[in-house]
Amino acid sequence: MLDAGGGGGMAAMAASMNGLKQAAADGSFAVNETGGKALLVAIREMAKWVDDNLADLGTLAQQPPLGTSHGAEAMKPYVTEVATDQEGFLTMLAQFRASLVDAEAGVIGAMNNYRHIESSVESNFRV
Repeated sequence: MLDAGGGGGMAAMAASMNGLKQAAADGSFAVNETGGKALLVAIREMAKWVDDNLADLGTLAQQPPLGTSHGAEAMKPYVTEVATDQEGFLTMLAQFRASLVDAEAGVIGAMNNYRHIESSVESNFRV
């Protein structure tokens, strides 16, 4: 999920989740109750994992105690930067968490679309 080569993968995922939300909003995506519930469970479990671990992973934003050698002093800021810069792990994880909100909204919208379609089809067959 996280792209080691930069934020392109995360940007694409965020765009996909937003696209899912938009497709549900315009009615071009629908999912039945069973499928929707399974997707929501997966999305919510991913969100819970991020929420439960983000504080612990926040230690990556702190300079590690590598010692006082010249090499250690040179590496300390770099290690922190890898976690927190524009394409850092913590930055990407926060963006992933935000994209899960769009994914959840998209699935809920798609479930509503399915109910609406099902109800419309049923009303066509009522006598």
